[in-house]
Amino acid sequence: MNHTSPSLPVSMTARAASRVQKLAASEGNPDLMLRLVISGGGCSGFSYGFSLDGDVTADDKVFEFHGTKLVVDETSLDLLQGAEIDFVEDLLASSFRVTNPNAKSTCGCGTSFSI
Repeated sequence: MNHTSPSLPVSMTARAASRVQKLAASEGNPDLMLRLVISGGGCSGFSYGFSLDGDVTADDKVFEFHGTKLVVDETSLDLLQGAEIDFVEDLLASSFRVTNPNAKSTCGCGTSFSI
């Protein structure tokens, strides 16, 4: 069941939420949230950064999906309208991935994009 509403600017799959919960539990703090930040750089102009965070600042927006909180700062949120965060495991690696409809192109590694 997807708890995403069309009015929310971003969404997170149940698979990604479950992974965040496992990572937070392994850190001994089940209240940790997934922070997604977009920064300049990377091979395509902007890059995605993920971290576990327990703090929220004044310019952060917090969204909850499947019992897990996602934190995104307002500047990054502008570039993420309609994006979905997923967790993907394949033979080469496991990682959080962003499907971003605003990205005109992405790099092969999937961690940077251009608009």
